[in-house]
Amino acid sequence: MEKFSLQIPASSGVEASVKRELEKLGYGKTSAVNGRIQLSLALCDVARLNVNLRCGERVLWVLDTFKALDFDQLYQNIYNFNWQELLPKDAKILLYAKSVKSKLGAIKSITSVAKKAIVDKLKMHYKCDLFESGARFMIEIDIFEDVATVTLDTSGDGLHKRGYRTLAYSAPLKETLASALIDMSYFHPEKPFADVFCGSGTLPIEAAMIACNVAPGLNRQFDCQKWGDSFQKAVEIAKEEAKDKMCLDREVNIKGFDISENAVSIARYHARRAGVENKIHFQQADARNFSTKAKFGVLISNLPYGIRIGKEQDLALLYKDFGTMVRALPDWNCYVLTPDAKFERLFGQKAQKHRKLYNANIECCYYSFPSKNKPTK
Repeated sequence: MEKFSLQIPASSGVEASVKRELEKLGYGKTSAVNGRIQLSLALCDVARLNVNLRCGERVLWVLDTFKALDFDQLYQNIYNFNWQELLPKDAKILLYAKSVKSKLGAIKSITSVAKKAIVDKLKMHYKCDLFESGARFMIEIDIFEDVATVTLDTSGDGLHKRGYRTLAYSAPLKETLASALIDMSYFHPEKPFADVFCGSGTLPIEAAMIACNVAPGLNRQFDCQKWGDSFQKAVEIAKEEAKDKMCLDREVNIKGFDISENAVSIARYHARRAGVENKIHFQQADARNFSTKAKFGVLISNLPYGIRIGKEQDLALLYKDFGTMVRALPDWNCYVLTPDAKFERLFGQKAQKHRKLYNANIECCYYSFPSKNKPTK
């Protein structure tokens, strides 16, 4: 059975969550190098990872690795690869590049030289011009300390694009990050879950999908499906396996609240598209008024900030009132994502833990406030 050398990119601070989910999927202990988890797996696993990964960003197929000290070396090594065994003559070839601590640092020049090498090789093999009207092949040249790694993106669109979020709303939270935030919490399906600033609904939807074991890639396509029957069949099998593992009859207590009626309407629509609308109670409400008789729940929120809230004094008052509300829930574990460095002071309490994460390239902190009371069993 052919083995594929794979990389799973993970956002900064999320690597541990990706490694945990790989272990839960049966792939054992893994290691991360420069924010990418390394694996060697079969074709069926390429499909399973695309369908099932919640926190990983993409599934990359490593094609080659070589020294690249100058552009001649870059061109020749890429030209030497057997592209004709992988790319049809009508392949739509998209090149991306990154370079860190390397002699070759001009990104546009790296992609230009790499594209020329691939096209020259294919022209020589097919003996015709290339029109690039067929399936998409996204190729990345990642140069780190003068070593180039060439990867092919089997996912296509990033894995955060589950397919359910189609309506725009301000400052959305990436689905992969939302899943990682849940993974970093004490949430499990038997516990109540709430997001009191739910926006377009990403956190409650991801929590419901986790609780009911709904695979995140069930309702989308991947680039590799257009690369031939073997990839297409592998993805179909992976999706059928995932459907067999769903537990949509599970009883859950998941709630999403937002002060905006429009946000709640969008959240309900997205939950319906994700297939979990009957698992989540959405309601228009002010976060400061949240209360519950449910015990030992998990509250996770991406707090409004900057232009999302308006005046700075309004934000300070909101954070203060939010802290008062949370402290009235001594049985609940609370987690907050915000880029505001003054958050703990405004909230009125030091977090037990905090972790640096990035949301849409904005540096944020994920604060953890564990419950004061513990379950008796």
